[in-house]
Amino acid sequence: MLGGRPCFYIGFAHLVFACLALVSLSRIACSQPCADWRDPSKHQVRFVTVEDGVRLEVLDWGGSGRPLVLLAGSGNTAHIFDDFAEKLSGTCCHVYGITRRGFGMSSHPDSGYSQQRLSDDVLQVLNSLKIASPVLVGHSMSGEELTTLGDEHSDRLAALVYLDAADDPTDFPGDSADYQALFEKLPQAMRNRTSPTAEDLKSFEAFHDYKVRTRGYPYPEAELHNTFKCNPDGSVGGETEADRVHDLIGAGALKRDYSRIRIPVLAIFGTLGIAPLYRPKNEQELIGIQNFEAATDVYVERYKKNLMLAKGSIHIVDLPKANHYLFLSNEADVLREINSFLSTLQ
Repeated sequence: MLGGRPCFYIGFAHLVFACLALVSLSRIACSQPCADWRDPSKHQVRFVTVEDGVRLEVLDWGGSGRPLVLLAGSGNTAHIFDDFAEKLSGTCCHVYGITRRGFGMSSHPDSGYSQQRLSDDVLQVLNSLKIASPVLVGHSMSGEELTTLGDEHSDRLAALVYLDAADDPTDFPGDSADYQALFEKLPQAMRNRTSPTAEDLKSFEAFHDYKVRTRGYPYPEAELHNTFKCNPDGSVGGETEADRVHDLIGAGALKRDYSRIRIPVLAIFGTLGIAPLYRPKNEQELIGIQNFEAATDVYVERYKKNLMLAKGSIHIVDLPKANHYLFLSNEADVLREINSFLSTLQ
């Protein structure tokens, strides 16, 4: 859903302008990859039943050390972490990734998208695979699963890592007329997002290049193959029900309550990265950007203050001008912070 509270799931500082502009790329139906394409990532794929008729895709990149479980944001599958996960598994951890229900190769049931049910799905995977005391690392929307599991099962977990995932869905700036007025004063290039052309969609390789070109960071091609349908001619196409699932998840989101979390927390914020590559053309544009960023920072500071209610140790890191997908745009920074954080755990 674009506009309104549920849109916080596609990111706060970097992508909130897309929500306000009511512009986004169309999500495409999940399907098997093209027949001649093979996922290059060094992971094993398995499926875990979490409810009658509902199976979740689980990726296992291997590695040694403590278990670490990656949870993707809304609209993404666990394959969004393909490149990032391999670097983690090579340095510190045994790394897993879970694709939530409604996305990718996981089941697409009509129901079960409440915050509690999605969190229970993750717990079912942990129990089924006998993953003991994992560190949960979540991006964007998965902050709701991290928070619920931390509230209810701190004794089952080692730590939580929020990757631009500590937004509060009940305190979303897109609901504010004053905030939207500031958004409307941004340069048009910052408010508008381009859609892929027919040429960009002629193949998954071309679409991958479009993603990299417009986002400014590497993007796992496997994520595209697991999120978009492959037409018989190898082009990208087809509509999906992802917006429906996104809306259902948004409707079930609750106010963030960290007060019962008793384990260490690392929260990395992309801060003001709404358009890190844009350079203002004049003083008026600069002032408009600064005013919008200042208003954004008010919300971010409230999110940080709320995080401090957790009972475990809290470590907050800002990555100024980072993209919302900060584990892709600022991979080295995020790897460094996670490894440093893990070194402090018992």
